[in-house]
Amino acid sequence: MTRTMTRGAVDPAFWAGRRVFLTGHTGFKGSWLSLWLQQMGAEVTGFALAPPTEPSLFDVARVADGMTSIIGDIRARETLTRALVEADPEIVIHMAAQPLVRASYDDPVGTYATNVMGTVHLLEAVRQAPNVRAACIVTTDKCYENREWPWGYREDEPMGGYDPYSNSKGCAELVTSAYRRSFFGSGHGTAVASGRAGNVIGGGDWATDRLIPDILRAIGEGRDVLIRNPLAIRPWQHVLEPLSGYLVLCQALWDDPETAAQAWNFGPRDEDARPVQWIVERMCGLWADGAGWTRDESVQPHEANYLKLDISKARAELGWRPRWTLAEALDNIVAWHRAWLSGADMHAYCFDELARFQGATRALAA
Repeated sequence: MTRTMTRGAVDPAFWAGRRVFLTGHTGFKGSWLSLWLQQMGAEVTGFALAPPTEPSLFDVARVADGMTSIIGDIRARETLTRALVEADPEIVIHMAAQPLVRASYDDPVGTYATNVMGTVHLLEAVRQAPNVRAACIVTTDKCYENREWPWGYREDEPMGGYDPYSNSKGCAELVTSAYRRSFFGSGHGTAVASGRAGNVIGGGDWATDRLIPDILRAIGEGRDVLIRNPLAIRPWQHVLEPLSGYLVLCQALWDDPETAAQAWNFGPRDEDARPVQWIVERMCGLWADGAGWTRDESVQPHEANYLKLDISKARAELGWRPRWTLAEALDNIVAWHRAWLSGADMHAYCFDELARFQGATRALAA
């Protein structure tokens, strides 16, 4: 039966009953994606370490209630392979990672083991799962060799990365490309692509050394937010934006594997690549109550000052484009955090937010 769907939009009918294996499901992005897949009726098996923060979106929104949740380490190849093969997925989405630049300076070996060899282990496991038709390997906007230029990076720009995190993700892209060409070529039956996005923001993120959680923690403690690099420009986007890109990409891998099996950027509009200071001042203004910020003058490890993605290919070939502006994203984050503080049912609240996002998708398509 032929599916009818809006080009570039997430199609709930496609995901209903679909068997999905998702690594990193206990993290911030993974928890949101798990909820979205559950809402659409997918049969989700997650594989990840225990939630990385306390509190966590995984626990607050009761993510485990609607899926099979396996606590495991992608560095343990045999354990990962056994879990994936037993789940017998049709689609695999690989999000498990050590995701923080500053943490990679503290533990470079663990960062490379997780982000590079973890990706190798995942792809090796996919080779042993006969019914996988689509695999999306999630990396980051920081995988590119950053030259600090003012235009966006395109998918064919050189991989690189100054710090161990960024470099490890560039390596993961090279691993994915090599496996795609060596083992998942034309006619294989499994189409493999990578999705690049970064600086995602949204409700339910309590990670350390991330801007929005740091702002909310400081506000909650009644102190000024300490900002390391207020002029640094990043491609900020609400977490549901790149997640929608990964889902649309998986749909394309299923329907048109020869075209979709490549690398894709999922970023915001050009005008939403804003400096850190703009974000902080907007958040403090939305929260009010005397919230403010000061610059952290201590010596800091290197971080890029300017980074943008070119999303022309995803717009033209997948029909994907961002839905919420950065201002709308920040409004939603503040509303989410206030709801959590008030004791709201955050499982239901997240489902409502997903519905609002998809409503914006339909309105934009119309």
